[in-house]
Amino acid sequence: MNLRGLARDQRLLTAFWGTTVVQVAAVAFDVKILKQASKVPLMPLLWSWSRTQDAPPFLQAALLASAAGDLLLETDLQLAGMAAFAAAHACYLAVFLANPAQRSWRVFAAYGALWAALIAALSPGLGGQRVPVAAYALLLTATAIASRWHSPRSGLGGTLFFISDALIALRMAGRDFPGRGALVMSSYAIGQYLLTSGITASRPDLTGSGHRR
Repeated sequence: MNLRGLARDQRLLTAFWGTTVVQVAAVAFDVKILKQASKVPLMPLLWSWSRTQDAPPFLQAALLASAAGDLLLETDLQLAGMAAFAAAHACYLAVFLANPAQRSWRVFAAYGALWAALIAALSPGLGGQRVPVAAYALLLTATAIASRWHSPRSGLGGTLFFISDALIALRMAGRDFPGRGALVMSSYAIGQYLLTSGITASRPDLTGSGHRR
């Protein structure tokens, strides 16, 4: 990889982490303008970085669907936002299940039990959103399982994404707590990065540039 390409790679990653810090701080201190201004570019920046890592098409689609979900969740179109993230998880599953490194049924059973416990605990407070939340959580759980089968790095990303969305579900069920929003965004951004870098790091470098990490 030439120096110009490496510099662009680093600029994109630095911009992503800088925007993440701004977003988490804006949420923590409830700075509304900064919250919106920093949330919208998060996934487009990660998508741009993933392209420098020769990310597969389904991974790029997952990040773009996540970007759409972030945007929709800033409006009243909550179910549309959930649908966008469901599409993102479907894309992640297409990547992870194409070539899982090792299928562990213990991981499957542990996450399955966690999904059942989460839905059972939150369902009374979800009202009419009980079914779509349960269906989305099933996709979220499947991503967490398949990402762990893929590699420890992507598996940690899948776990953080699961935690992030579980914290959102807590608010939807009327169980909010101080600092929840900052935890949501920090675990979401780090989780998405680990999912992305876990996939790109495992792909063979066909160009001989040696810039994966």
